[in-house]
Order: sequence, then structure tokens, then C-alpha cells
Amino acid sequence: MRLLALLLMLSMVFAAPASAAEKGLCLVCKITHGETEPEEMKVSRSFQGVTYGFCSEKCARAFDADPAAYVPPAFPRPAPVFAVEDLAGRRHSNDALHGRVTLVDFWATWCAPCRKSMPELQALHEKYGGRGLTVLGISIDEGGAAKVRKFVASKRFTYPIALDSEKAPAWEAFRVKAVPAAFLIDREGQVVAQWTGAAPKRGELDAALEKLLAAD
Repeated sequence: MRLLALLLMLSMVFAAPASAAEKGLCLVCKITHGETEPEEMKVSRSFQGVTYGFCSEKCARAFDADPAAYVPPAFPRPAPVFAVEDLAGRRHSNDALHGRVTLVDFWATWCAPCRKSMPELQALHEKYGGRGLTVLGISIDEGGAAKVRKFVASKRFTYPIALDSEKAPAWEAFRVKAVPAAFLIDREGQVVAQWTGAAPKRGELDAALEKLLAAD
């Protein structure tokens, strides 16, 4: 009887369906690939007392290398120190932009979502530039300014666009892992919103700008 009972218990264990693996949004995939669908979480990491799941060990290792680039951002927070020179030779830095609302947009000529969003940035420059907004594009293209300059001229963009610095890259200071990546900075130099791996939605951005530009 005992043997029969044991066999019955074992049959129930092996016949039971395996529980579904936990699913969630891999933070690394979200930032680098724009992933929006839950994935099977295979490994986990802890950072500042919070545990995060990842779809692969590769993503977990990327998180280990720079956790702050992937965890949900805190707002407001001081903008990182950076300095770039635009295609017209004008310098843009934290000090130079202080007192203005600034939208910093990291992009590249080879990035289709970046190119698609740039006419919207031009429209924002035209609409809000006179009210205190600086739209600053920072290209992460390599190989010199000629390619970027040709592209900008062909599209007739007039907002300032810079090549990122080689010695102290702004994309590193802002912990950019994928483009497009945009950061909204208030008059006091605080990052108050950001969009990484995807361009900001125009309605959402307009609402944020109206609020920031109305404040003295």
C-alpha cells in the first residue's frame, strides 16, 4: 500500500504542468531595442535594493556595467556636465544654456527614427525658440562633420546641431545606450524628463514645454 501511494504521488508530480516562467520588460531591451512586450525573465540582478529581471545573461551583464543607465530615471536631477560645438562654431555647455529650457537630442544619420523625428524638432525650434527654448541636436556619427553637414543642409534644419566631442563625449555623460535619446532640461539645469530608445511624443513634449516656459 505504501508503495502504491508513493507511485501515485510521483505520477501526480510529473503529470502536473510546469508553471509558466515569470515575464516582464527587460530594461536593457527596452532601452537598446525599444522593446515594449513582456519577455521571459531568465536572470535577475539587484541594484539599490531593487531586483530587476532580464531576458538573458548578456542583458544582465550590460546592466552590471552601468546600472544607472537602465533603471527608471529620477526627476528632477542635475544635468551632467557637457560641452559641444555646433556646425556653426557656437559652443553649447551647461553654463551657456543656463536660464533657458533645453531639449538635448542625441541622433545619427543612420538612425531612421532619429531622422523621422527631426522635422518635429525643427517645428519646436520655430515655435518656442523665441520664448526661451533651445533645441540642441548632438550627432554621434563618426568620420567627421561633412556627412552630418550635408544631411542637415539637405533638410534645411536651422536649430543648432553639433558633433559629439571625441575627448569628452556628451553621450557618455548622459549615459546614452541607443538613439534616439532626448533629455529635457529646465532653466535651472535640472533634467525633468527624458526619452531613450524612442522619440518623444509631440503632445507630451508640447505640454511639458508650455509648463516650463511659462515659469519664470
